[in-house]
Amino acid sequence: MQTITFIGNGNMGLSIAVGLKGKYNIEVVGRDMEKLDAFEKQLGIKIEKYLLEHFDITDKTILLCVKPGNVEEVGKQLKGKAKVLFSVLAGTTITKLKKHIKTKATVRAMPNLAATIGASITTLTGDHRFQKEAKVLFNAVGDTLWLESEKEIDIATALAGSGPAYLALIAEALVDGAVKQGLKREDAMTTMRGLFNGFGSLIQEIHPALLKDSVMSPGGTTASGYGALEEGNVRAACIDAIEAAYKKAKELGD
Repeated sequence: MQTITFIGNGNMGLSIAVGLKGKYNIEVVGRDMEKLDAFEKQLGIKIEKYLLEHFDITDKTILLCVKPGNVEEVGKQLKGKAKVLFSVLAGTTITKLKKHIKTKATVRAMPNLAATIGASITTLTGDHRFQKEAKVLFNAVGDTLWLESEKEIDIATALAGSGPAYLALIAEALVDGAVKQGLKREDAMTTMRGLFNGFGSLIQEIHPALLKDSVMSPGGTTASGYGALEEGNVRAACIDAIEAAYKKAKELGD
């Protein structure tokens, strides 16, 4: 089996490693051996573990999953030149990655939190020679979409990468609304989870506008609730959220 070298042992790295175990040999590089041991325990299989200082990446397939602000520091401690670098760092450009980490090829990837359950939508861009390999790699944690520019992946980051937090806010607010009207919180939570589960399947087949229209009867309950959302500028707030997150992603790349 091919070996994948994880540099960084955080939650996203662990989520991806869970999807890859049994399909790849996994080795993990980090600063703290105790944390590397904890990573191995959570992963549930024996892996090779190395400390970051002076680690040689020569001809390795690297999956970089450190914090964006740590790229320069991490790069200073690595030796050699990687075969390919797959980076899951939000907003961190290929130019910046190559500046600090020596590699023959670079691919940016943006999975989201659903990677933990194998249901991520991971957007990809970078060296086309590794497009197929990138898709195979990240299909282990969900679906993939190759994009043609870094601008597009930064926009996709604002949508899919940050999206679970937006939807969590909506979910929590809907539950609070039901509780306010008198539904027990436990029952409200169960109802909300069922709503999101069913909606996730429906949205795969039906355009959002058609889905909305199909449940909005004239003068009905949905129309009343939808009107309240429009009065609260929920649509505009969602559009603004994507813009704000996209601008932040660009700042991280500077």
